[in-house]
Amino acid sequence: MGNQTNAFSPENICQVLVDQELMTKETRRAILRKYESQRKWLAGTMAGRSQLSSADELEGGVSPIEVLASFKLVSTDPKGGVLTEDAITNAMAKSLNIEYKKINPVELDLDAVTKIIPKPFAIKYLTVPLDVNNGILKLAMYNPLNRVALEDVRRVTNLTVAPVMASKSDIEKLISEFYDFQSSIKAAESKISSVSIDLGNLEQYVKLSSISEITSSDEHIKRAVDYLFQYALEQRASDIHIEPKRDNNIIRFRIDGVLHTIYKLPKMVHPAIISRIKNLSRLDIAEKRRPQDGRIKIRGGDDKEAEVRVSTIPVAFGEKAVLRILKSEVLMQDLRQLGFSPSDLVKFRSFIERPHGIILVTGPTGSGKSTTLYSALRYLSTSEKNITTVEEPIEMIHEDFNQIAVNRAIDLTFANVLRYILRQDPDIIMVGEIRDKEAGDNAIQAALTGHLVLSTLHTNDAPSSVTRLIDLGVEPFLITSTLVGIVAQRLVRRICPHCIEAYEAKPNELKVLGLEIIDEPVILKRGAGCIHCKQTGYLGRIAIFEVMPISESIRKQVTTHANLDVLRQTAVKEGMVSLRQSAIDKMLDGTTTLTEVVRVTHSDVF
Repeated sequence: MGNQTNAFSPENICQVLVDQELMTKETRRAILRKYESQRKWLAGTMAGRSQLSSADELEGGVSPIEVLASFKLVSTDPKGGVLTEDAITNAMAKSLNIEYKKINPVELDLDAVTKIIPKPFAIKYLTVPLDVNNGILKLAMYNPLNRVALEDVRRVTNLTVAPVMASKSDIEKLISEFYDFQSSIKAAESKISSVSIDLGNLEQYVKLSSISEITSSDEHIKRAVDYLFQYALEQRASDIHIEPKRDNNIIRFRIDGVLHTIYKLPKMVHPAIISRIKNLSRLDIAEKRRPQDGRIKIRGGDDKEAEVRVSTIPVAFGEKAVLRILKSEVLMQDLRQLGFSPSDLVKFRSFIERPHGIILVTGPTGSGKSTTLYSALRYLSTSEKNITTVEEPIEMIHEDFNQIAVNRAIDLTFANVLRYILRQDPDIIMVGEIRDKEAGDNAIQAALTGHLVLSTLHTNDAPSSVTRLIDLGVEPFLITSTLVGIVAQRLVRRICPHCIEAYEAKPNELKVLGLEIIDEPVILKRGAGCIHCKQTGYLGRIAIFEVMPISESIRKQVTTHANLDVLRQTAVKEGMVSLRQSAIDKMLDGTTTLTEVVRVTHSDVF
C-alpha cells in the first residue's frame, strides 16, 4: 500500500487544500511545522477511547486528515467555514476525482451493511458497504486508492465495486453502531430456542418443542437497547417506533417530523427488547394485553440528558412501543425562538401576562403544543408565582413547577385533580388537555376564581376550539367570561442554512397556495442537500401559528351561537393570520419551502 498512501500524507493533503484555495501557502508551512506535535497530542487524547482503526497508514489510530482537522483552521474559500474532517475529506475526494459521500445511517440497511463484509475486514481497511444495485456494490472507504482492499472485496462478494470516499470518523461510527448492534441482536437471537411459541401474534401457532425465551436482563439486549437510544439521540430523532410485524420487528425514527425505517430485526428478539424498555420505564412486564405509559431518563455521549416518554399498546403481532424523546433545550425555549411573527408574539405575551383567564393551544399530536406551553410557563416562572401542572404523563420534570401526573387507575383524572388544585393556592395552572365537560367546567371555575389556566385541545384551527368547547357541553356564557385567546399551531421543517439556495418559483406552484400571480418572478428558497442535513435540505423544525384573541365581537357571536365560518371571518377581519398564511410568510422569508407549506397546511387549514 506504500505508494497509495502518499496521496494521504500531510504534505499532499495540505497541498490539495492550497490548490483548491482552502488554505494559504503560509498556513501550509506553519501547519506542517506543527504537524508532528499535534499528531502526538491528538493520539494522546484519543488513547482512552476504543480505536477501531487498524489501517496500515494510521499511526496510533489517528489519520492525517483528523490531525489537520484538529487545528480548526478557517477556510480561505469565499464561503468561509472551518476546515472540518468532512471538508478536508471532500477536498481530497475532488482531487482524486472520486465521489465524496457523507454517510447517512438512516438511509442504510442494517443487514446489507453487516452481512456483505465482516467486521474485522471493515476495521482493517476502514471500509463499509453502503448498498448493492444491479450487481454494483457502493463501498465507502477512507482510502479509495487501496487496491488490495478493493480486490479482496471483489473476490469475497463477486460484485463490481464502486468506491466512494468518506471520512474516517463516519466509517468508524458506522462500524461501531451497525456491527455492534447487529452482533448484540445476533447473540441475543442465538440464545433463543429455534422453536418457540409466539404469544404476541394474533395469527397464533405453535411449533412443538421446548420453550426457551431470552430475558430483558440479558447483556446483549441491554447493549442493543443502549445502542438504540444513543443512535436516536445522534440522529436528532423525536420518536422511536418499535413495531412487531408478522415475520420481523421494524424500528423507525421520526426525524424532523418524518418517519424513517432504521432497522429490521428478527421477530424473536422483539419481546425481549420491549421487556427491557418496560423494565427501564417501570412498567408491568407481565402485562401485555393493556396499554401502558412510563418514562425513562437517559444521558447521551455528550452528557446531555433527555426524558423518554414510553407508550406500549397491543397490536396484531405483539406489543408496539413508541418512545418520545424530550430534551429540555427543545421543550423549553425562549418565546422568540418558537416561530411567532412579531405581531403574534405581542398578542401571545398579552394572553399569558393576564392575571386570570383561559388560554388554549390547539393542534394535532406532534405539533409542538407542549413546547409552546412549557416555554410559556418558563417565561412566567418567578419565585413569586406558584405554577402547578396536571399532565398525562408529565412531559418534562422541572423543579420550578409543581407537576401532577394523571393516574386513571386510582381515579386521579384531569377533572378530579383540578378540584383539589384550587386548594393549593396556585397562581398559574397548566392542564395537559381538556378532554370532557367536567375538565372544561373545572378549568373555567379555576379561571373564574382568579387563576391563569393554560391548556390544550385537539382541533384543526383556532376558531374551531370555541365550537369544540360548546360540543363538550361547556356553556357559551362561561366560555366568553373566561377565554382570553387561542393559539393553533403546526410544525414545518426549516431549510438547512448550510445548503440554502434560491430558485424562481413556477406560476403553477404558486397557484396551489392561492397566491396572486404577478409579472415579476417570485424567488423562493430551498435546501440543495449537504452533509449537515444528510442531503434532505432540511435541518430542524419551526412552528407556524394562528393567534386568535377573544374580542368583544367574537364574544357576542359565541353567545348568539354563530357558526364556525362566521367566527373565522371575524377573527381574520380583526387581524388573525391563518396557519396557511403563517406558513407562506415563512416560505417567503426563506425559513421553509413551498413543499412544506403544501404538506403541512392542507386545503382545509386557512
